[in-house]
Amino acid sequence: MSPLLLRFLPYIAAVLLVAGALFGAYHHGLSMKDAEWQSLWNDRNTLDAKARASNESAARAKEQTYQQSINKAIQDGQRTIDQAIADAAAARASADSLRGAADDLAARLAASESSGNSCTAAASQAATRAAMVFADVLKKSVKRNTELAETADRARARGVTCEQVYDALGN
Repeated sequence: MSPLLLRFLPYIAAVLLVAGALFGAYHHGLSMKDAEWQSLWNDRNTLDAKARASNESAARAKEQTYQQSINKAIQDGQRTIDQAIADAAAARASADSLRGAADDLAARLAASESSGNSCTAAASQAATRAAMVFADVLKKSVKRNTELAETADRARARGVTCEQVYDALGN
């Protein structure tokens, strides 16, 4: 080795040793800072997961409340529809008895028409025809009104149910 190299070797070694120590310190600081940031990110992720779970359970509770309100509205609506069907059946029975009375009246008038004689028969025949037409119109009217009432009752019940569901979801 040359005497010049031997003379500067301790200085070169000292510089390399200091540079190595500085690099080691820098690397240690960098890894400590990375660990600190990773810890912060892990804490944030944990808080996010807890918040997500909390929000999800709150949303599920709200959804269950909505579903219970909808189910109640549907049950109330079905009860209303069932009541409307029962009322329609009662009205149908009443209409049937009214139709029966109109049929009896028409039959009696037809019988009196055939048993009539002379000049009262012609006047009675016109009244009988009018009464028979009235009985027929009454039967058709009662039948149609019953159908319309059933349709209206069902539509109203469904509308009320829909409104209750809408109100339940709006709150």
